[in-house]
Amino acid sequence: MSTTFQLAVVSAGTSDPSSTRLLADRVAGRVTALAGQRSQTVRTQVVELRTLASEIANALVSNHIGAGLQKAIATLQHADAIVASTPVYKAGASGLFTSFFQVLDNDLLIAKPVVLAATAGTARHALVVDDQIRGLFAYLRTVVVPTSLFAATEDWTDPALNKRIDRAALELVALMASGFEKQVREESWGRYQHEFGSAGGTEVSIDLDSDLMRLAAGGAAS
Repeated sequence: MSTTFQLAVVSAGTSDPSSTRLLADRVAGRVTALAGQRSQTVRTQVVELRTLASEIANALVSNHIGAGLQKAIATLQHADAIVASTPVYKAGASGLFTSFFQVLDNDLLIAKPVVLAATAGTARHALVVDDQIRGLFAYLRTVVVPTSLFAATEDWTDPALNKRIDRAALELVALMASGFEKQVREESWGRYQHEFGSAGGTEVSIDLDSDLMRLAAGGAAS
């Protein structure tokens, strides 16, 4: 019986087309091909952050989630895996990229498999993925595959890039097929320290009728 997986591709490239999106698409293509060899189907949805820039900025300062941003969040919530790709500027991930993941609920991506990818004009930025971006996704409690991807200008003609893409794609397919995220959410969800309001209210059991909660809401203790 064929299994269908949902793959979310998040690209922070600012041009159209962009090398950042190209790298993400190449990973997604290999994930689809390798899954197909196992009689598995992968459906890919792309989140282009450049089209959400104003909504992301607004969410940072007002906590208001616009319609486009809400759709992007839902795409990640229902995805079985994520390919996250960013350009590197001044030895750091794109501010657009980090801002998007900073406005997400801390519980949204728990145990979700992720491939991290980055592009830059020089190989001097090669360590940014593991040195900076991996830490962000560790905080979000995702499961980042062992192989991170980086492509400088000269890497696009190097066969070694394709080998790294294949390796990362295979790792992602293996994690999706294992059902790790589903098992964690079904059997271990309550063992995480969740924020109130996350996961549609299923995250914790909170006594809203306690004196503390009444005081927090501007009422009076009984």
